[in-house]
Amino acid sequence: MVRPKQVDSGQPIEALAGTVERVTFHNAENGFCVLRVQARGKRDLVTVVGHAPAIGAGEWVTATGIWFSDRTHGLQFKANVLKATPPTGVEGIEKYLASGQMRGIGPAMAKRIVAAFGEDTFEIIEANPERLKEVSGIGPWRASKIVAGWAEQKAVREIMIFLHAHGVGTARAVRIFKTYGHEAIKIMTENPYRLAQDVRGIGFRTADAIAAKLGVEKTSPHRLSVW
Repeated sequence: MVRPKQVDSGQPIEALAGTVERVTFHNAENGFCVLRVQARGKRDLVTVVGHAPAIGAGEWVTATGIWFSDRTHGLQFKANVLKATPPTGVEGIEKYLASGQMRGIGPAMAKRIVAAFGEDTFEIIEANPERLKEVSGIGPWRASKIVAGWAEQKAVREIMIFLHAHGVGTARAVRIFKTYGHEAIKIMTENPYRLAQDVRGIGFRTADAIAAKLGVEKTSPHRLSVW
C-alpha cells in the first residue's frame, strides 16, 4: 500500500469513526499510515490513509476527510485529521496490548492481562501498576516497561489533542511532535513562532494562525522577530 498520488478534488468533507482492525503500514518517521478500519455504519472493513505518531490495532479512531478511488487499491478514506483513543472493550484492549504499542507485551501476555483485569486493564496500569505482578510472567522489570509504555502513549495522545484543539492538522501535528517530542506543548505555548524556524512545511503564516489560536498578541516580540 502506497501513498495515493491523485485525489479527486471538490469532494465533500465527511466524518468517519471506527475500530482499527489492522495497521497495514506505518512510517514512524513522518507518521503516514494505512489502516483497515471497521467503521461505524459500514459492513466491510474500509481503508483509511492519514497520519499518526503511533497507531495500533484495537484503537478507536475518528477522522475527517474525503473518499477517493485509488487506481490500484480501490475506495479509500483520506483523513486530514485522524484522532485515536484507547479501546474500552476487552476485545479491543487485548488487540491494542498485543499490537506492539506497549513495550513488554506480546499476544500471549496481552491475553493473560485482559483475562485478569478485563475492562479495568488500563486503569490498573495507570493507577495500580503493582497489581500487574498478579499476572503470570510479569515481574518488576516487565511491569516497569509496561507502565513506561502506557505513560508514553498517554503523553503522545495529550500532545495530539492539544495540537488538534489549536487548529493543527494531523500531518503537521505529527511533524511538530517528531521535532519537539514531549516538549511540544511547552515550546508552542512559550513561542509558537519557533514552528516556522524548526518544522518542515510550516511557514510564518501557519505559525501566526496557530499563535492567534493560542492567544498570542500581534505585538509579541516573538512575532516581530520573525515577521
